[in-house]
Amino acid sequence: MRLDRSFYERPDVVGIARDLLGKVVHTRFDGAHVAGLITETEAYVGAEDRASHAFGGRRTERNASMYARGGTAYVYICYGIHHLFNIVTHTAGVPHAVLLRGVRILEGQATADGRRGKAGARTDGPGTAAQALGIHRSHDGTDLLGRSIWIADEGHVVDPADVRIGPRVGVDYAGRDALLPYRFRIVRL
Repeated sequence: MRLDRSFYERPDVVGIARDLLGKVVHTRFDGAHVAGLITETEAYVGAEDRASHAFGGRRTERNASMYARGGTAYVYICYGIHHLFNIVTHTAGVPHAVLLRGVRILEGQATADGRRGKAGARTDGPGTAAQALGIHRSHDGTDLLGRSIWIADEGHVVDPADVRIGPRVGVDYAGRDALLPYRFRIVRL
């Protein structure tokens, strides 16, 4: 069952990041369908989070989608090469987002491999996951309740004992906020 707007518009972005584990992200571009089990996420708590692109209420052309309503894609380019896919949460005007850090491909493996340029290529990083799913900057602002990108609850149960919670990756510049336990990953499927 596709997640509805109420799932995304909840105020607890950290809880949503945890709840996204085991959900399935689907993409359909140019007739090609790929689905991936979400295995890793990171939460970003908007204006108060030094690791967030919206820290201090910053608004730019790049992060404009963070201020959209929950259930919107925020896609940006990192290091000039990696397209990173985030799920905007909360209500319009509150820039909360969850970075999708990893997936396990369930459907469309050949398409995902073609996008990655290698059979069985890894999808356990935010850039590789987005690439396998076919998500890039042009999808920024896409409604996740539409036909091209959506997330569904397909009944995959994640045992809490198989989830590791820890600090986010690559945000050392955020000082004490870098140590917050906002990263969630499944360690055993």
